[in-house]
Amino acid sequence: MKSLVIRASFAALLCLVGRPSPFAQEIAPVIAVDHAPNAPEQQQKHYVVMVSLDGFRYDYAKKYGAKHLLAIAARGASAPEGMVPSFPSLTFPNHYTLVTGLYPEHHGIVANNFYDPDRKETYSYRDPRAVTDGSWYGGTPIWSLAEKQGMRSACFFWPGSEAEIAEERPSYYLHFDNRIDDNKRVDQVIAWLKLPPEQRPHFITLYYSNVDHAGHEHGPNSPQVAETVKHVDDLIGRLEKDLDDLHLPVDLIVVSDHGMEKVQGDWITLDKYVSLDGVQTVGSLLYPPTEADAVRIYKKLRAADAGFLVYRRAQVPAELHYNSNPREGDPVVIPKGPTVIRAAAQPAGQNEFLPVGEHGYNPYEMPSMRAIFFAEGPDIRHGVTLKPFENVNVFPLVVKILTLDSPKVDGSINVLSAILTPSASQEAAH
Repeated sequence: MKSLVIRASFAALLCLVGRPSPFAQEIAPVIAVDHAPNAPEQQQKHYVVMVSLDGFRYDYAKKYGAKHLLAIAARGASAPEGMVPSFPSLTFPNHYTLVTGLYPEHHGIVANNFYDPDRKETYSYRDPRAVTDGSWYGGTPIWSLAEKQGMRSACFFWPGSEAEIAEERPSYYLHFDNRIDDNKRVDQVIAWLKLPPEQRPHFITLYYSNVDHAGHEHGPNSPQVAETVKHVDDLIGRLEKDLDDLHLPVDLIVVSDHGMEKVQGDWITLDKYVSLDGVQTVGSLLYPPTEADAVRIYKKLRAADAGFLVYRRAQVPAELHYNSNPREGDPVVIPKGPTVIRAAAQPAGQNEFLPVGEHGYNPYEMPSMRAIFFAEGPDIRHGVTLKPFENVNVFPLVVKILTLDSPKVDGSINVLSAILTPSASQEAAH
């Protein structure tokens, strides 16, 4: 599959697809994949722009007066008590769950960093080689599903979007670079939607990490988080206005991957309670070389009574959907409260940063892990409020709006079908 790196301008992107542009400003370093145009039947369909505000806790909009998000709730659909992330409530597992409809243990991205005993390799969200290697990722993300069915897609960042997954890539995507100006990201989304119909993506992702960074560094109740919430809310307001000016049938869905909680106490270090010599570890994940080692570690940690629960993997509570993938390790350690856990301390002089705010906890025990869900557009009913629901159900909703054929996933359209207009529900049924 041939890719072209475009590092110049909107004009260059439009020249690529055969149409001159009246614009010349640089927008972003887009990679354009050599796909065929939108199939004729796909050109008539509606559009979905899905925005992630990483680390935006479910109550931030009301707590900090995010007027644009609250206006979306009034005009469209929302989950006032939050959307329930998959366990662990971390960035990469949950972003990939949102676009595949699969729990992390089923799509394989079980943490931001983990070891695969079969591959004998470590995946890290900080490692470009791993992030761009599609063999790590299971399931079929929405952009790959769309491309397979002749519908163009685009990703302005999203975990997994830099890799070829299910033999497809988005028609337009970027390598992650958080230095790209926040407003230019909106500009690029609008630029994509101004492409001619045969090249215009119908599914677009957009990602901001600002709120997550502020939460880690300053805690969820800080003025820095309040300020950052206002900033990203203003971006959403600008995006809304620019989308309206296009006069296209665009559904806007704004989500987050998880919430945030203030950390209590210092690091909990597991090798204080049991020897981990010869044991592969990644963060707090444990991969003993033998069953005897797994039993030994389990018994020692269970007796420690040190602020965490420990399970043999097969006995992890069923509601967490975290009990069958070897990448999860065995035994599995789960914090009882908002603490930070590591297998071993860093070598002297390399102390790990102790965050003020953190996530990754059991979302069924800690409501502060809940994420946001807001949606508005021609296919979304007005003023609908939802009880908390699992984020595996976002994939079926988007696929329904785009009227794509869907694989079997863990989520169900039945959970969110109430937010669809009658015409959208009918159209999707055909």
